[in-house]
Amino acid sequence: MTMLRGCDSPFDIASHGAALRRRGIDFVMRRYSRDPNRNLDAREARGLSGAGLRIGTLWESGASLDGLSRRQGLLDGAEVLLLARAAGQPPGSAIYFGVSAHAARGDLDGVLRNYLMGVRMALGGIDGYRVGVHSSQARCAGLVDRGLAAFSWLAQAALDAGSARHALLQWPAARIVLDGAELRLSPVLGQPDCDTGLFRLAGRSLALGIVRR
Repeated sequence: MTMLRGCDSPFDIASHGAALRRRGIDFVMRRYSRDPNRNLDAREARGLSGAGLRIGTLWESGASLDGLSRRQGLLDGAEVLLLARAAGQPPGSAIYFGVSAHAARGDLDGVLRNYLMGVRMALGGIDGYRVGVHSSQARCAGLVDRGLAAFSWLAQAALDAGSARHALLQWPAARIVLDGAELRLSPVLGQPDCDTGLFRLAGRSLALGIVRR
């Protein structure tokens, strides 16, 4: 099985969905945040899905490591829950959460544990959205090993022996031209045969999927 090709976009990219598919892109990672101009919404989700693309989502809270707590996890989880439901994202798919790559090892069993436990509670546990993390290899692996996240998205990764355990791998942003517009997007690869929590809307039905060619 070959890896799926994706891109990480901090802005609405539905108008370029068909061009992305023509370039061999299989999925797009989008955003939920407190800035409505950056957020995935139902219109964009339908447009990307209609172009044949799967969708992944990342919550951007803007909070520092010192500001993380169980209470903040509950608050962030409740906020992103409303955004995900409004966008039509189906339960059972994943919402990734950015984690500082500079977090100390002790933070995995301290503030990050407390924060992600709050997030998981707000997102509904096994009957709601699943939690992914986006960070360095050590932080992602540690949080998944502790059962605090179901998925890991490895930031700025090189393919090596350790990368195979992560659902998604990311590289620095590159400039590409789509429909005559020059855009800056970060390439992302989905590991073959891995469940990444991506989704696609199909009319009134909702499709979840293991990443496969």
